[in-house]
Amino acid sequence: MRTKRALISVFDKSGIVDFAKSLNSMGWEIISTGGTSKKLKEEGLQVKDISDLTQFPECFDGRVKTLHPNVEGGILAIRDNEKHKQQMAELGIEPIDMVVCNLYPFKETILKAGVSHEEIIENIDIGGPTMIRAAAKNYPFVTVITDPEDYTKVIEEIQAHGDTSLETKELLAAKVFIHTSHYDALIANYFSKRLNIQSPKTLTLTFEKKQDLRYGENPHQSATFYTQIQETEGTLTGAVQLHGKELSYNNIGDTDGALETLKEFEEPTVVAAKHANPCGVGSAATLAEAFKKAYEADPVSIFGGIIAVNREVDKATAEVMSPIFLEVIVAPSFSEEALAILTKKKNLRLLQVSNISKRDYTSPKAKTVLGGLLIQDMDQQLLDGELKYVTNRCPSEKELEDLLFAWKVVKHTKSNAIAIAKDKCTTGVGPGQVSRIWALENAIRQGGERIAGSVMASDAFFPFADCVEAAHKAGITAIIQPGGSIHDQDSIDAANKYNIAMIFTGMRHFKH
Repeated sequence: MRTKRALISVFDKSGIVDFAKSLNSMGWEIISTGGTSKKLKEEGLQVKDISDLTQFPECFDGRVKTLHPNVEGGILAIRDNEKHKQQMAELGIEPIDMVVCNLYPFKETILKAGVSHEEIIENIDIGGPTMIRAAAKNYPFVTVITDPEDYTKVIEEIQAHGDTSLETKELLAAKVFIHTSHYDALIANYFSKRLNIQSPKTLTLTFEKKQDLRYGENPHQSATFYTQIQETEGTLTGAVQLHGKELSYNNIGDTDGALETLKEFEEPTVVAAKHANPCGVGSAATLAEAFKKAYEADPVSIFGGIIAVNREVDKATAEVMSPIFLEVIVAPSFSEEALAILTKKKNLRLLQVSNISKRDYTSPKAKTVLGGLLIQDMDQQLLDGELKYVTNRCPSEKELEDLLFAWKVVKHTKSNAIAIAKDKCTTGVGPGQVSRIWALENAIRQGGERIAGSVMASDAFFPFADCVEAAHKAGITAIIQPGGSIHDQDSIDAANKYNIAMIFTGMRHFKH
């Protein structure tokens, strides 16, 4: 019976010595390359260098060492194919029964601060992917391992049965193609970003699993949370959970919506969100004051809601938050006193997000549809040039401040959207209606008496003057909207009739 052979060439050497010793103890021959060979020899293992197998030296700084017929042929030959067996004998190629290989650290390299393009290029593995893909293709005869976590399972099967099972070999082969597709996608994405390639003919996205979720939007739906490789700073994927039970699918979606809204504001601000829509937003000199504003904006919807803040949660803020049932609080940090107060609530999730105000993201927004994917740029603009004052009365300085506040909120409210605000606090939010007047009516109904003296923002133009009429009846004094309707003059005339100031931004902010 011939001696079985394993080719081992790994960058990540964790666990490899014990694995190789186990193979050696069962009579396997070890073939290895470069640094792996050196490490195994230092541990007293008998190792055959790859150059002894290929009869050709490793060259070009290690760029070429395994790309050779004696290696690829030994992996790819079909063992029960008589023609292949005859060719192997004629060419002097011996079978390789196992390939253990993990690749150059391309991901780790691109994540390094200040890394050069040249260093990144040198960490694109060529021989490794070729070997493991060859082994995966020929999985009925070759065991291929790319993950050190699989070492124990493979050794246990060989010890028990003399070989790995066909089921295990196929599973390991599948992991290879998942691994290499991820690896190649990272490389493709790196070049696309470097060269600013927009809308390539084919698109391959790659993400890494962050966690399995208990369920999706509903208990009968399964769900998983994945994270992209780069640009996680200031995002939920880069958050550290300090306390509370596991995040749910809906928690994640809603918190992301709150975070996006929060990034529009520079002064101390609190965003309360429900179903990914802002339900109360407040800005003030202190975070505690901002929270009181956000709470008072809609004390009903905030129940069981998400809170996002752009300053450290201190003791004073924690004290006003604590009596209210909240699902998630996300902040750049929490003081020790605040943690002592908030961690008394066992299920309250506390998330710490570094650089929470970061806004300069280059990754696009994606939305799945049945059978496809929609991709668009992030909506990172707020205004398009100068504001256009279109009514007889211009807004006062205070009205303008509140108009811009409301414009930031409405940008992140589902369309059709209306945001009403006063004193840097929302007094009514009307999200996601099929009619703009319905969105406004809902916002007015929610705000009640607080609406009088407020200003209003609409995410898109008014097709009719009915919204201006409703705004006047509720006591709204100023309006900000994109403009652009063929009936703009009707709205302007109505605003002039009721002495309402109106501004056009020239930019809409649909959010579907």
